Amino acid sequence: MNKSRFSMLLLEPGEIYFEDYSCSMYSKDVLKNKNIPVTQGRLKLCSKSLVFEPRELSSPLIKIHFKECIEILHVNDCDIKNVIKFGMKQYCEMLAENVLAPYKFVYVSKDFYFALDFVSVDECLNQMHQLHRASTLHAPEHNSMIATILHSRYMRMVFDPVMMDDYTEKILCEYQVEKISPLVRHQGRLALTPTTLYFQPFSNIDCISILKVSLGHMKRMYKRRFLLRQVGLEIYCSDDSAVSHIYLSFQSTKERDKLYNILETLPNVSLERVHIEEMTLQWQNGIVSNYDYLAYLNCLADRSKNDLTQYPVFPWVVADYISESLNMNDVETFRDLSKPMGALNSDRLEKLLERYNEMCDPKFLFGSHYSAPGLVLFYLVRKYPQYMLCLQNGRFDHPDRMFNSVKDVYNNCLRNMSDFKELVPEFYDTSTKGDFLVNMYDIDFGERHDGTKVDSVSLPPWAMSPEDFVNKLRLALESEYVSRHLHLWIDLIFGYKQRGEEAVKAYNVFHHVCYEGSVDLESIYDMNDRHALEVQIMEFGQVPKQLFTRPHVRKVITIPSPLKPVYEYKIECNNEIKLHKGGVTCVLRDAARIVSVGKDGVLKVYDVGLCKQIRSVIFSTTPLSSCVIVDRNVVAVGAWDNEIYLYDVEYGRIIESFRAHDDSVSCLLWLEKERYLVSGGWDCVVRVWANVGKVGQALKGLKAEFDHDGKITTLSYRHRNFELDILAGTTDGEVYIWEFRTKDLLHKVKIHSQALYGVCFLSEDRVVTAGENGDLIVTDLNVLHSVFKKRVCSGIHSLCCDGGNIVWLGADSRLLQWNMDTVTCLQDHPAHDGIISSIYFDMKTQTLITASADKSVKIWELTKTS
Repeated sequence: MNKSRFSMLLLEPGEIYFEDYSCSMYSKDVLKNKNIPVTQGRLKLCSKSLVFEPRELSSPLIKIHFKECIEILHVNDCDIKNVIKFGMKQYCEMLAENVLAPYKFVYVSKDFYFALDFVSVDECLNQMHQLHRASTLHAPEHNSMIATILHSRYMRMVFDPVMMDDYTEKILCEYQVEKISPLVRHQGRLALTPTTLYFQPFSNIDCISILKVSLGHMKRMYKRRFLLRQVGLEIYCSDDSAVSHIYLSFQSTKERDKLYNILETLPNVSLERVHIEEMTLQWQNGIVSNYDYLAYLNCLADRSKNDLTQYPVFPWVVADYISESLNMNDVETFRDLSKPMGALNSDRLEKLLERYNEMCDPKFLFGSHYSAPGLVLFYLVRKYPQYMLCLQNGRFDHPDRMFNSVKDVYNNCLRNMSDFKELVPEFYDTSTKGDFLVNMYDIDFGERHDGTKVDSVSLPPWAMSPEDFVNKLRLALESEYVSRHLHLWIDLIFGYKQRGEEAVKAYNVFHHVCYEGSVDLESIYDMNDRHALEVQIMEFGQVPKQLFTRPHVRKVITIPSPLKPVYEYKIECNNEIKLHKGGVTCVLRDAARIVSVGKDGVLKVYDVGLCKQIRSVIFSTTPLSSCVIVDRNVVAVGAWDNEIYLYDVEYGRIIESFRAHDDSVSCLLWLEKERYLVSGGWDCVVRVWANVGKVGQALKGLKAEFDHDGKITTLSYRHRNFELDILAGTTDGEVYIWEFRTKDLLHKVKIHSQALYGVCFLSEDRVVTAGENGDLIVTDLNVLHSVFKKRVCSGIHSLCCDGGNIVWLGADSRLLQWNMDTVTCLQDHPAHDGIISSIYFDMKTQTLITASADKSVKIWELTKTS
């Protein structure tokens, strides 16, 4: 037999397919004259209709709606057995000549006779009468009756293990579910074993007896909101899997969550754990493209290509559809991404605001949404015409209302009082080459008012072909302008401007039923009211799940520089130095000299070339905390006795010492350009000293003093717009940023819950910090909140950066190397027997120096790798 032409898309959205019967279709004359040919085929029994599929491909499929039935009778007064008569007020013909086209509705009364080949009329007539009665009810009652029929029918069905890879496998759990695809729901049984997830459909519609998903092939798994209920689960698999992905709907949230939790614990399941903070930071660093990041955000926000009510949404980014060429360097080429589509035209917005201000609560600014099933298929009707026919009861849109011209659609979105739609990902998907713009099936969509035939979409002058159009839009999406402003659009769609007062300020307010959680459907007991609300929400469009409640970070646009390395390092320890009698608190390298200080109150200088100690001097009976090189031969040392000591290594003598703080000096920072020494202390003060090295002049050279709430643990700095900013971390986990010239506090950010023990700038506006509790955090200073956080160990007491994308952490006694562009740990070395208290990167010698509480110093040779 030829491959079936019947598809669930020939039914109404959500309609249930039960089963089919081999039969022959007769006319009334055939019953009296057996010599007249009959039409053989199969009769599909569905919840709202019967569909007869003739065996002959040129013959149309006949769709009989139960609600149009006058009578359904068992015919006994003829020689042919098992005949059912359907008296119809009207019927529908589909796929005549096997051509996809609008359905033909025949508005005449006609009787259809079907003779069943292998089952008796009594076996199926009762259910047909049930469905006929259900068709006379209002939609809520009809749905309830169909659900009852389904429950009764499927409760008798069990999972059949005969099709399993190994029928002796232990079934861990089993559920009745639906497999979801656009506008279609397939009922079946789901069974989970320790190795495989099985879906066994109740019907034979897909000609698949069982669907098998190997647990080892599962890569990503997402909980989904399906038809306004938290019952969906979408699973994506690896490329070598026979099933690329599967979308399931469960009968309850409890069942969905139970399967999700079981899958997470099974040893054969190894999911990719890409957290939103990691992806955001990778996008910000340019590792992840704008397209991939938007696709990821859509996925997290419950948007899936399997659900047209929550289809992924992408922005219009290009505003020029009339020029001969697309100038990516001209700001006028692009749409203002800080505003929703409805606010781009100031004249239209003024009229909408007038209406908004006259409304009673809950008010809305835009009466239609930027993404809904009809809007999605408006763009994709040429690629998925069967979806549009399904959604619109066998009809396409009026030719003048179709997606005929990119320019006209954009202009309409700017001017029409009820059109505010954004785009779908296909506009930027270069892999499909713009196929959605082409009338690939040569469908007759009709003629427009001017007599022109609706065919492929008219493109702007700057696009040579659909493929060229999509390629250039993708370039625009990844352009510098869009990269600098895309975070503003993310704020509107997925972020803090999506709802509430910020949405009002941004002119981004839609009807209240569009927002998740705004309507509690479970509390609405009237079936008609509830059904009407469900239909309204699903057809009108849904705002994505809110992902961010604070301003989204912007992408970092960097110009490659030889001063900022972007390579990684192979690490090998080639020397270990044990000179101190107490834990080493700070270490640095100056050419061949390794300078270290420790809790024994001693400064040690070791010559790597000579392989021996060349200086050892006792500064204090209290521990020394820090040291920096302030001149070629002069070292500044901070001590717990509140003093700063200046020591000349060449001559082996203390040049000067002065009381720098009212409590222990905890850290030092040397600013080479300004020739300032910055000190931090347990007295919660940061001081900036000039004239360092001039005997007796240090105290007179105090240039600035900054007070803090907590003890100072670490220092850093940045040059910004010709200004110098001093950055201090404290035991309270806070970071303070001071403008040196004005002495103003620019920012105070609470980053860690415990003491902060290291801070480095990744760029002018982003810092990476390490905390006593083992947290590694990246903070964006533009938005003043963290964009990445990860607990890497039980405690971090030292941090160092190579000036580029590589960061080293002293994770307890282990040395970790992290790539902060990709946000991945590259290497993990057992380094010391005690806590690593200090890490120093020396660019000239390409070495890393670590110091530890175990009294040792280690020299690590770094080899650049691509």
